[in-house]
Amino acid sequence: MPGTIGEHRLLEILYQDEYLVAINKPSGLLVHRSMIDRHETQFALQMVRDQIGARVYPFHRLDKPTSGILLFALNPEIARLMTAAFSMREIKKEYLAVVRGYAEQQAVINYPLKEERDKMTDRQALQNKEAQPAITKFQTQATVELPYAVGRYSAARYSLIKAWPRTGRKHQIRRHMKHIYHPW
Repeated sequence: MPGTIGEHRLLEILYQDEYLVAINKPSGLLVHRSMIDRHETQFALQMVRDQIGARVYPFHRLDKPTSGILLFALNPEIARLMTAAFSMREIKKEYLAVVRGYAEQQAVINYPLKEERDKMTDRQALQNKEAQPAITKFQTQATVELPYAVGRYSAARYSLIKAWPRTGRKHQIRRHMKHIYHPW
């Protein structure tokens, strides 16, 4: 279980060997320094480095509001190899999400997404960039109905889905689920 070192909290290390370290990244934590949130003072990269006493090299990211397993390489060569494996889609990513409503048992969402730009980091990005192909497969794992009225509905319904993005667009799963009327 994670604890603290001085003023800093510890991250839960799920796996570590001579090449990789996997942590449980909590929601609200950036992977590394970013202009997206200039005032942030804690970053997973630095926290893991301090915790294990060795440099770490990120080769993928999770958005700040997303919790989940985050991997770091323990040397630059492994980071390069893992980055290439992610780029070539040799790594299978799987996500769990709770969405509103009863989602279909399984489906593939093939809906192009326009690039979402951040005010701070994308000032030079093309303003009228075409929507890019985006494909997400999902499967409903469970559903629940809670006896609480939500808007015009007499009860709150939710689905736990497992999602596999086939492409890597910003906030792809969240945006695809919203597109089919199952936001979170």
